[in-house]
Amino acid sequence: MTDRLPHPLRSDALDNRERILDAARALFSTEGMDVPMREVARRAGVGPATLYRRFPTKQLLVAEAFADQLDACRAIVDEGCADPDPRRGLCLVIERICELHARDRGFTEAFLSAYPGVKDVAAGREYTVKAVAGLAQRAKETGHLRSDFVLDDLILVLMANKGIHAASADEQVKASRRFAALAIQALEACPRHASLPPAAHLTSAPPHGRPR
Repeated sequence: MTDRLPHPLRSDALDNRERILDAARALFSTEGMDVPMREVARRAGVGPATLYRRFPTKQLLVAEAFADQLDACRAIVDEGCADPDPRRGLCLVIERICELHARDRGFTEAFLSAYPGVKDVAAGREYTVKAVAGLAQRAKETGHLRSDFVLDDLILVLMANKGIHAASADEQVKASRRFAALAIQALEACPRHASLPPAAHLTSAPPHGRPR
């Protein structure tokens, strides 16, 4: 990961930095990754010069805005891979990564597109894919994962998860959990047809009514 705070910041500078990151996360989640830097500055209540002083490029802003999510994603994958039961570990990875992405659409877009120039995001995606590949191979060898599973199926699951639109953030996560359970059953060599998590109230449009 990048060196996030190479020098101690004054309290006002630290406050500006956090406001910029909060604004960036909110805008990336609702408007997508193409939102202009000036709009981030406006939402944060700072001048463009202040924004560019802290984050000279959009790539740096994206990487720092999603640093926590990347750390969380890596921790989920590490936990799943450490499980001696590869089926259980793979289920954990799918369930928790889907929930992580359901909580932040901006991170999903950056992760799936490996946003150009953002090395941390691209490296995080590469690490996740490679780790899940090993976990999936173990699950295949034990007969728990269908033999025709390919890694693009994981990306397909995340893309479909991104398309869920619910009435609230809580309902969004609820719907994601149910979808993950359905996806897991579809990927099993011998589906167990376990009970699904509760259904959520879905909508036909993205949150805030903004087309994506």
